[in-house]
Amino acid sequence: RPASWTSALASHHTDGVILVLTRPTETQLGQLRNAGIPLVVIDPANTPPPDIPSVGATNWAGGLAATEHLLSLGHRRIAAITGPADFLCSLARVDGYRSALERAGVTFDQGLVRYGDFQHEGGFARAVELLELPERPTAIFAGSDQQAFGVYEAARQHGLRIPEDLSVVGFDELPVTRWASPPLTTVRQPLAEMGSTAAQMLGELIEGLPLRSTRVELSTELIVRESTAPAGQDRIRLPRQSR
Repeated sequence: RPASWTSALASHHTDGVILVLTRPTETQLGQLRNAGIPLVVIDPANTPPPDIPSVGATNWAGGLAATEHLLSLGHRRIAAITGPADFLCSLARVDGYRSALERAGVTFDQGLVRYGDFQHEGGFARAVELLELPERPTAIFAGSDQQAFGVYEAARQHGLRIPEDLSVVGFDELPVTRWASPPLTTVRQPLAEMGSTAAQMLGELIEGLPLRSTRVELSTELIVRESTAPAGQDRIRLPRQSR
């Protein structure tokens, strides 16, 4: 985005602003404040100032649920591909993943954690690294559905079947997940509800009404489909390249 986007908003008599996954600087926030423009942030990349209302999802609980599901299927060598290392949601999902492992008595292995970009290409590249380890994971928790589809492609190129050889869990519940082959087990992030809540909060700010809370977190939900299956000893093997 151009550095002057806040100046443009301030000069166009903007009633309010909703920011999605952005990291405004103090200077930019100051411009909006000085112009008296109400602001709400959705899924902030960093912790917003106390006076900036924000809406997010229970990312930690989502990472916990995804990993507990894989543990319940008998997987113990579970990898995680999250988003950028400096995003709050990325770190929260990994923290949930780690907490689930520790609760189950499974040693957390930093070598099984990769930081991606939430995109298909990043998921593919990080999955290739994991699948080429001397002892590959039997399951991968991807921090976004797009990254999970990158894992699908990496598994295909390594001759691995999902879920017979590798279980995969995503995060978001994009509409395409149910049509993937196989349909993707994922953590539903209430994206539409997050947008609605942010819009409602912004409307109250515009009307000068006090907010009940400046930080709202909406619940995530695990959606189980066919991309996950019980772990088996025959699945713990070295990857083989497809022809």
